[in-house]
This record gives sequence, C-alpha cells and structure tokens, in this order.
Amino acid sequence: MTASKRPRAVVLLSGGLDSATCLAMAARQYDCYALSFAYGQRHSSELLAAARVASTLGATEHRVIRLDLGAIGGSALTDNAIAVPEEATEGIPVTYVPARNTVFLAFALGYAEVVDADAIVIGVNAVDYSGYPDCRPEYIDAFARMAALATKGGVEGHPVRIEAPLLHLTKSDIIQAGLKLGVDYGLTVSCYQADDDGRACGKCDSCRLRTAGFLAAGVPDPTRYTSGN
Repeated sequence: MTASKRPRAVVLLSGGLDSATCLAMAARQYDCYALSFAYGQRHSSELLAAARVASTLGATEHRVIRLDLGAIGGSALTDNAIAVPEEATEGIPVTYVPARNTVFLAFALGYAEVVDADAIVIGVNAVDYSGYPDCRPEYIDAFARMAALATKGGVEGHPVRIEAPLLHLTKSDIIQAGLKLGVDYGLTVSCYQADDDGRACGKCDSCRLRTAGFLAAGVPDPTRYTSGN
C-alpha cells in the first residue's frame, strides 16, 4: 500500500462541539493525528466522545495523553471543591484551567515534531467564548512565534503552523460549518459537568453557549440533557 502523500496535522480534540468541527475542517486537507488529554477533569464523558468523533471523522490516529492538572487545582474543572457556575459571571470564570491551552499546545508541538506534521489545529474561539485568556488571537500568535524558536523544524526554516479556524466565528457559524462537513454533534459532549452517560446539565456556561448556538443556527439541538433540563 502506498503511503499517504497528504500533509499532516495534529488536531487537539476535546470531544466537544468546537474541536469536532476543527477535526472535520482539518480532514479536508490533512491526515489528522488527534490528541486528547485526561488532565484530571471532572468527567471522562468528553474523552469517550473524543474517541467517537475521531473514529467517525477518520482520524489517522487518536492518542490520549494522561497528566494531572488537578494537582495544582485552581479551576472548577479540576477541583470538585469549586462549584461550576450555573449563571453568567463577570471576568475570567472559575472554569478557566490555569495554563491549560499552553500545556496542551506544548504536547501537541512535541507530537507534531515526532509525526512530522505541518500544522497544529486548535478550536479556540474569541467570539462566543467564556473569557479565557488563552483563547485570544494574540495568544495564538505568541505561541506560534515561540514554536518557531523552540523546535528543530523552526530552526531549519519550516516551523509548524498553529491554525485556529474557529477563532473569529460565532457558535452558530461553527455549527453550520460543521453540519456542512457531516459532523454529528450528537456524538459530542461540551458540558462542564456531564454525567457518566454524557448527558449535559443544561446550566453551565458551556451548555448555555452551545444551546444558544443551535438556536441561532436554526437547527435541532441533538444534546442529551439530564432529567429536568
């Protein structure tokens, strides 16, 4: 069998709506190496969703990296003693995980060097986002500059690209783009406090953004909610 001649990309895949859309977008031009993290988050439902999405969208490979951001705490997503807000809050919310995207991108950068990938694709969004500082365009630009300095490929003149195709899209735009590419959003889990079956709370910030996105897109919401939501 002849090896693929397509360029390669490492795609950060959480199992949520945004990262699934990113994988579908990237698969049009790359052989995709999906990378997920068991980082001490509240539930494993999103990792099961990531596996489903990677298989359905034809990722060349899907790896799960295990690390413990809960060891440093500081976030409602990694510390069960901190409640997940169920109403909108001001400023950077407690669901922000300190340095999470920097840690994830660092692993993705190493993985990209190993598999000789041309790009890293990440689903950060600066429009319908929760106020996280590591979802801003200037952050992505800064990481790309660092990556060019810190890697063998960068020193040799072909640095890996950091692509954030959802950066300036609304949640509605993202959903519509994904549907055109055949994404089954019923496979995804976005909720910060989903149950063991992947059912969403319908109340957290992520759920509210997701629900509003489907409403604005004018398409049925396939999200499964816990009873009473």
